[in-house]
Amino acid sequence: MRLTILGSAASYPGAGHACAGYLVSTASTNVMLDCGNGSLANLARVLDPTHLDAVFVTHPHVDHFADIYALQAALRYAPSGAMPPLPLHLPEGLFARMGAVLSRHGAAELASAFTPHDLAEAVPLRVGDLTITPLLVEHVSPTYALRVEADGVRLVYTADCMPGEAAERAAEGASLLVADATLPPAYEGRAPHMTPSQAAGLAARAGARTLVLTHLWPSVDREAAAADARERFGGRVIVAEELTSVEID
Repeated sequence: MRLTILGSAASYPGAGHACAGYLVSTASTNVMLDCGNGSLANLARVLDPTHLDAVFVTHPHVDHFADIYALQAALRYAPSGAMPPLPLHLPEGLFARMGAVLSRHGAAELASAFTPHDLAEAVPLRVGDLTITPLLVEHVSPTYALRVEADGVRLVYTADCMPGEAAERAAEGASLLVADATLPPAYEGRAPHMTPSQAAGLAARAGARTLVLTHLWPSVDREAAAADARERFGGRVIVAEELTSVEID
């Protein structure tokens, strides 16, 4: 199983970055976790978007789904003709909200590009050879962390979340933890996100071998974020950068 970072920025992207997007791949399956602004352009550099098997959106903040509209166009206007509807797994009611900002014609086009499925707490979904389990975490309601498993390895993507029992439950047993590390240390506790140090503590308690710090404000010092994390986590620490790929074993 391989993780490719498509977007690492929080809320808005700095130069050369994009907002939340992650490609998880095996030899036969390609799934996109979140589809934030700018992430689709990076996906296109490593995979034809029409080769996706499914997309998951973790919660109803625009920086996690803005490029769904661009993906809709890529699917409907593919060179070989319109693609079959792509499975889109997302919180209940979000697909209707996505369509509500469009004209009637635009909403119909969106509906023809995707088959929406509501995420449900702790109900696993099978996509190709991946098993993906959504788990509620504390951020906005609802926000789902995603546990992705294949061949005995487990990737956990926390989505946006704050520390607490829900995050601990979601991260448990992760081989690789992709963790919200939005907040500089001085802002700890001031928003429902984690600092790099808090993300590192979560990774250590989960028993992870690798921690990927992501969802970083453009103004965050990424080297300092990595240093803070390494003080609390003895495994490999990676600061998410667009198009970085990590093999998970």
